[in-house]
Amino acid sequence: MKLIRKKVCIFCGAKTGNSENIVNQVKLLSKHLIQENFDLVYGGGITGLMGVVAEEFLKAGKEVIGVRPEKLIKDEAVKDNLSKLIVVKDMYDRKSKMVELSDLFIALPGGVGTLDEIIEVFTLLKIGFINKPCGIFDPDNYYNGLQVLLDRMVEDGFLSNEDMSLLKICDDPKELLFKMKGN
Repeated sequence: MKLIRKKVCIFCGAKTGNSENIVNQVKLLSKHLIQENFDLVYGGGITGLMGVVAEEFLKAGKEVIGVRPEKLIKDEAVKDNLSKLIVVKDMYDRKSKMVELSDLFIALPGGVGTLDEIIEVFTLLKIGFINKPCGIFDPDNYYNGLQVLLDRMVEDGFLSNEDMSLLKICDDPKELLFKMKGN
């Protein structure tokens, strides 16, 4: 009987930002995911938090799948020792391929691309196109502004409490994984 391997999709920045604590917390989350026997699906980059996460999984001997649009391969460095690199046409295809390959999704601190990715996956979960847990890792209250906006959506009747409960937001790596397992 073949063991089914679980894959976590990590959405995160191609930059590390300026908080050493965030980088350290991202490494800690990676270690917890590795202990839970997850392989990694991510954007394929070598820089920023993307590179940090990929390196943690590779050092642990896990499968690391990069999904990269053609344009980004031309414009930015690609991690060269990936288990697999999937080249796609554009960012839409990238998200679609990541959703197809992954069993759960976690956003780390990042820019607007990271926000776009996790919100799209949350929307797919909310409206029933997928049934895969999604969460946001929130070290240093990085996503506090998003939490305020989501709470306002609930308060003003644009998002139900039930739907909001599908997105797990947490600043503790172990607790985030525990909450996501209950989804």
